[in-house]
Amino acid sequence: MKEKKIIVIEDNRDISRLIELHLGDIGMSVDAFYDGSEGWQQLQTSRYDLIILDIMLPGMDGLEILKKIRGRVDPYMPILMLTSRSSEMDRVLGLELGADDYLTKPFSLMELVARVKALLRRQDAFGQKDSTDDIIAFGSLSINPKTREVVRDQQRLELTAREYDLLLHFVRHPGQVFDRMQLLDRVWGYGHDGYEHTVNSHINRLRGKLENNPSEPRYIKTVWGVGYQFAQQP
Repeated sequence: MKEKKIIVIEDNRDISRLIELHLGDIGMSVDAFYDGSEGWQQLQTSRYDLIILDIMLPGMDGLEILKKIRGRVDPYMPILMLTSRSSEMDRVLGLELGADDYLTKPFSLMELVARVKALLRRQDAFGQKDSTDDIIAFGSLSINPKTREVVRDQQRLELTAREYDLLLHFVRHPGQVFDRMQLLDRVWGYGHDGYEHTVNSHINRLRGKLENNPSEPRYIKTVWGVGYQFAQQP
């Protein structure tokens, strides 16, 4: 993996320095900011391959930064969110606003490095596939891998990077059933026990954007006791 440029926005200086050291050890370039407003200013002037973003920040909180990134800076840049153990609502809001993954404090630095590598690998892998694929049509749904544009019934859908990756994986394997661990491994790039609920939340949000009636999905179907599958026929 070529050198990647990472920005860390975390007000705990000890945690930030440890992240910087561990990512630097694997050849990544890291810029660290301890204030949300300063980190946001930096994001407007410099391009990064991945963002590690704390939620509770002075100046501007992480959820506000996340919203601005997805709305103004880059809808597809991988974002790893850091949350406290008690802030379940923040995690839910972060995923709703477009975070790709999250870690709950306290966390293992080895796991953080593994998550960062996985996010970057998936970004590179999907980018390589996207550059050569033609438009994928499935009934009234079409996906343009070169532009990452998804259209249903002639209306463009606004998907986060992870929602898009998940949908693209499904449409490339119509009719195939995947359990949650398989989806974590193939779309997120890791398969750790205890994170299956991350798949559930992304499936639910993707259905909300993709389906006319999310409670009776046409595209992404639940196979009870097993996992999910994409419909074989539109």
